Amino acid sequence: MDQHLIAIDLDGTTLNNRSKLTAETINTLRSAAKDGHIVSIITGRPYRIAQHIYDQIGIQTPMVNFNGALTHIPHQNWDKEYEIELTKELALDLLAHRAELGIDTITVESKDHFWANQATKDVPEFLPNRLKPSQLLSKRNLSDNPIAMTIEYQPGSKKKIIQAVNEKYGDFVEPRVWGGPYNILELIHRGTHKESGMFYIAKQYGIDRTHIIAFGDEKNDQEMIAAAGRGVAMNNAIPEIKAIADDVTPIDNEHNGLAEYLKDYLKLA
Repeated sequence: MDQHLIAIDLDGTTLNNRSKLTAETINTLRSAAKDGHIVSIITGRPYRIAQHIYDQIGIQTPMVNFNGALTHIPHQNWDKEYEIELTKELALDLLAHRAELGIDTITVESKDHFWANQATKDVPEFLPNRLKPSQLLSKRNLSDNPIAMTIEYQPGSKKKIIQAVNEKYGDFVEPRVWGGPYNILELIHRGTHKESGMFYIAKQYGIDRTHIIAFGDEKNDQEMIAAAGRGVAMNNAIPEIKAIADDVTPIDNEHNGLAEYLKDYLKLA
């Protein structure tokens, strides 16, 4: 079969409901890579909590983090790596007005570093539950322009925060609401979505859009699923993703739905 780019979301797609890879999923993705296909993780996760998954799969192809704002090859100095930054000013401005905007926790991330105004036990793994003194968000500690910001807000504060961000930084910042039960906003550079990273990788390998297959389940997968030559919604995906997908996996993420679909579609051994 011709070389394909296989763009895989992580949570709710490649990972099961315990945020783990199964042996079947690992073996299937390795088999696809062995057959010459490009397997690329394209996730909203920061690199710090996606690297171990990349390493478990055992691939050496580009990875997209922060919903398209960072594309790189882990553990390599790839000359085509890129990141799309926000500004320190934005992070420090929101920190200064945290109380009046109803913000609980602000996490600010670059590729290799993160800072937060406080540690929290909410949203385990995604938000830091411990901080070193150098990771406390402050003008002194914030050494890099961030790639993304994650804001945990108090119930009822979402519209106020979005309005404040749009009024002052709307020309280059895009607020996006997380799916699920969380009161979480993500800030990335305006116009940056998963499909931009997907197409960038495809270009590097000379893969036509018709040979891109993308898997996802949540709202931040929308642009990627719609743009891929074959957009596949997980059986457990939200209705909006299923409505725009070319296909839906017969099985959900808890039962190796992505692996089973790929084995059948790519005729993997």
